[in-house]
Amino acid sequence: MKRSDFISSLIAVSAVGTLGSFKNFVDTLPIQGQRMPVLFTSHGNPMDIPLSKEERPFWQALHDLGGSLQGKYEIKAALIVSAHWLTRGTYVNVSPEQEQIYDYYGFPANYYDPKYHAHGAPEIAKEVTSLVPQVAATEDWGLDHGAWPMLMHLFPEANIPVFQMSISYYAAPSYHYELGKQLKALREKGVLIIGSGSLIHNLQVIGQKMRTGDMSPFGWEAEYDEWIKKQIDTRNVADIINYETSHKLGKLAAPTPDHFVPVLYSLGLMDPKDELQYFYEGRPNLPAFSERSFIMA
Repeated sequence: MKRSDFISSLIAVSAVGTLGSFKNFVDTLPIQGQRMPVLFTSHGNPMDIPLSKEERPFWQALHDLGGSLQGKYEIKAALIVSAHWLTRGTYVNVSPEQEQIYDYYGFPANYYDPKYHAHGAPEIAKEVTSLVPQVAATEDWGLDHGAWPMLMHLFPEANIPVFQMSISYYAAPSYHYELGKQLKALREKGVLIIGSGSLIHNLQVIGQKMRTGDMSPFGWEAEYDEWIKKQIDTRNVADIINYETSHKLGKLAAPTPDHFVPVLYSLGLMDPKDELQYFYEGRPNLPAFSERSFIMA
């Protein structure tokens, strides 16, 4: 499988939010060795990559969460479903070493300086292909910017083996949700599964507004963010799967599936007894973008 065969990934835009309170929640999670939590998280955007966690509240939230998780769990590996690895069919990277992919373009040289040297988890990755036969193995990928900028703050020591699973771009939303359900067994085997995307992500209208120098929200983002939060809180999975038609703003908020469908994997992995906590949230304050992120355990 050649990387040139993969569909080109999209580039996110920056956002600033408020840090949700989750420390007490994490402290109540099960002891080490039990079922792993599931995350859905934003991964920021290239413009934020040079910023420290002190400069970027979202990075700080990831740093705090990662420390809490490693203090509570024995994480054998992290599986990332990234919005930036788009393919025909579904693939899992079984490489023992993870190439760092700088899949964003036209930025100053310092944006390409950060290094994240995480090892892969080939044996666990191969187990995914046994668990879910429609997932094929490949070594022709690595960690793209839907993964490593987020991981630099979640696990800054790069001491957790990491591997990615691709998004089958042309598959129906229900495919992604059902595939997430098939991965549930990995939670019992020490695998932390992370959907990395954005609940609101419209690159076309973002670009149009940015070219005018206006970075303020359009106004509709808060309405959709409130609606999608309600569906997540009430576990209304049907309307989330049918996001394009279940709300009037669905196609505007997510005109392409890449950044939205990672949440369907996370929800597919959800257990009825899981509790949910937003570790980063806030009314969107940038155009057509959201960084609402949550943990389930």
